[in-house]
Amino acid sequence: MTQKIKVAYICVHNSCRSQMAEGISKLIAGDDFEAYSAGTETKPLINQDAVEVIKEIYDIDMNTSQSSKLISDIPPVDVVVTMGCNVECPFLPCKYKEDWGLDDPTGKDKEEFIKTAQLIEEKVRDLKNRINSLW
Repeated sequence: MTQKIKVAYICVHNSCRSQMAEGISKLIAGDDFEAYSAGTETKPLINQDAVEVIKEIYDIDMNTSQSSKLISDIPPVDVVVTMGCNVECPFLPCKYKEDWGLDDPTGKDKEEFIKTAQLIEEKVRDLKNRINSLW
């Protein structure tokens, strides 16, 4: 692949699942695509339970490497992945879109955050493997 594919992970608040996906993607798929996360609203802080789990599993400190962003804050992208908003998911123009239908672990125990992170990693790896065939 000569040029990296720009992938955006979109959720309403851009504070938990989409942030986890951005961090994991930068770690395991950074050679293939540029990862962004964004939402239609932002929170002052990334979900600190998500931050803790991503730091523990992947040694990524999302408090320093990422911030909550609006859709208008990221560049045009090629691929949009919605997290499973359970509301009307935000729209972002793209060449390819898929929805991962992930439950929001916010307010649940640490085990749910770990499961969510592991599922996101699995889905990022799958997307990375398929990315060339999308074009």
